[in-house]
Amino acid sequence: MSVEKWEDREALKAAIKKMKQEKGAVILAHYYQQGEIQDIADHIGDSLALAQIASKLEDARIIVLCGVHFMGETAKLLCPDKKVLVPDASAGCSLADSCPADEFAQFIKEHPGHTVVSYVNTSVEVKALTDVLVTSGNARKIIESLPADEKIIFGPDRNLGNYINNITGRQMVLWDGACHVHEKFSVEKIAELKREHPEAEVLVHPECRRPLVMLADKVGSTAVLLAHARQSEAKTFIVATESGIIHQMKKACPDKEFIAAPGEDSTCGCNDCSYMKLNTLEKLYACLRDETPEITIDEKIAERARRPIERMLALS
Repeated sequence: MSVEKWEDREALKAAIKKMKQEKGAVILAHYYQQGEIQDIADHIGDSLALAQIASKLEDARIIVLCGVHFMGETAKLLCPDKKVLVPDASAGCSLADSCPADEFAQFIKEHPGHTVVSYVNTSVEVKALTDVLVTSGNARKIIESLPADEKIIFGPDRNLGNYINNITGRQMVLWDGACHVHEKFSVEKIAELKREHPEAEVLVHPECRRPLVMLADKVGSTAVLLAHARQSEAKTFIVATESGIIHQMKKACPDKEFIAAPGEDSTCGCNDCSYMKLNTLEKLYACLRDETPEITIDEKIAERARRPIERMLALS
């Protein structure tokens, strides 16, 4: 797939919109995408919202998922009759990569009699091993819907699992995985920012480590943090999740200040996901033009992987 460079951004956006209409395509974008991709998308949201939207797309012939690979897989599982494209097939996920399916299957065997709950940030093969999926936005609700004495394996994010254990009193067995972005936020640098901006609220994603969660004024998914920024009377926020969400926060609250929380080794004052940022408008255009890279899933795996997603959507 050849990707040409466009100097005229408005012409590129117009070309994408024209091609999208001609091909009956719908563009979905995660909050962590670059701002210009969010602005051209038909729908934006977190993982739960994108899954819910994909499940209801009846008229589209093509779905372009601007996010990371597992999100494209989720859309394909929910829309098996549609062509699902991603702008860059190498846009993976460190959290999904931290949970190889063969190792997770062995982990499940070592803990018989457990219900397997997996975070949506997983490969389709791990989803096929799972009883019910969760997102950061619905994990508490779904875990609390299970009997109090039910034995649960939770994977792959140990930080989200620890957070859910702490707020629900559960003792889920946790897979030892993590997101490279949320794992590397600097508690010390964020505490220093808080001293510089004592009036600021600290917004933290539950994939972050517990010391940072304990500093937070609000813990939640990207959608929850965005909603809180709209509703809060605070005028300044320190945002400890991937900085792409700040684009929507600024659009929703132009009179408020949003400060991207830095990582431990950050030199730019932010902590971005390198995989999310692989997607560009040029790649989006080429993806629509060539109708590739396309997400394909073996139907036997898809059948097993679809069930925990459908159960999640029913419980959400």
